[in-house]
Amino acid sequence: MNNAATHDPSAHHATIRWGIVGAGRIAHRFAQSLAHVPDTRLAAVWSRRRARAEAFAQQHGGQAPESFDALLRSGIDALYIATMQDSHAHYACAALEAGIHVLCEKPATVNAAQLARVIDSARASQRLFMEAMKPPFYPLYLKLRAHLCADPIGDIGLVRAGCSVPGVPDDHPSLSFEQAGGALLDIGIYEMFLAVDWLGAPLDVQTLGRLGATGVDTFASLNSRHEKGIAQLFCGLDLFGKGDAFIAGTRGNVTIHENWWNPSHATVRYVDGRVVELDAPFEGGGLNYETQHFCELIRAGQLESPIMTHAKSHQMISMADAARAALGLTFPCE
Repeated sequence: MNNAATHDPSAHHATIRWGIVGAGRIAHRFAQSLAHVPDTRLAAVWSRRRARAEAFAQQHGGQAPESFDALLRSGIDALYIATMQDSHAHYACAALEAGIHVLCEKPATVNAAQLARVIDSARASQRLFMEAMKPPFYPLYLKLRAHLCADPIGDIGLVRAGCSVPGVPDDHPSLSFEQAGGALLDIGIYEMFLAVDWLGAPLDVQTLGRLGATGVDTFASLNSRHEKGIAQLFCGLDLFGKGDAFIAGTRGNVTIHENWWNPSHATVRYVDGRVVELDAPFEGGGLNYETQHFCELIRAGQLESPIMTHAKSHQMISMADAARAALGLTFPCE
């Protein structure tokens, strides 16, 4: 299928009008980051809790429509989905079918079957859909990629990464069984991205983990075999786990220092003894980089990101599906 949508070249610099569904913490970060993206504006926000949407609009600008359907009819060009993952597929398909481009917070959907339906909807409507996986768009990540292209660490065969956050209260959405929370989908999806980004598609996944009092996974450890190597990953909602990443090749290795998913510093070590320190600060909270990329794709009439591809999203959620199957974890929305 053609990867370009019909678009008006004269609109290359037109202001892209954004809508947001959800008014929680990540939605606030997105609105703040949007101020750092040229030729964009927040036009509307909707939440099931109307008072929160009205307060959000008063703080960040835009309208607060009375319903999700009204949000879709408000004249927005693109929608950012900032809700819990149990509703991602529903909101994405509805927006795409309404002719609106969709940037969806990670994970794109709860499982691979839902993702397939969303991608089918995007292709049928000829609209752009992208999972909002922020690390590959950060200045440090781009700088690291460029450095390793010029001065490689050989064939990369190992990715090791993890993060665990302690003290999450039982009533936090991340621990909600009904909303498809849990460590794998809330945190582990970042580590799964890193694995497929450097090692390719997963071939098999071995998982150990535990379920907590609310029924979701509170800790999981994954060993996965990929096209190019092995990944060792962990994620949790009850332990204090360091959030750095390690990438090993035949001629050197890389440490992306914590928090690696908001990267600003990396150390490259070579077998010949050389050590290279890479620094690249970020601005605007970090979500602005993925958003600017998304806006550039809209203006170019593209239907898929060449960086955060549909295939990559499928590989990531397939890993999560396999890990949850090993733990016997199925959510109500499935």
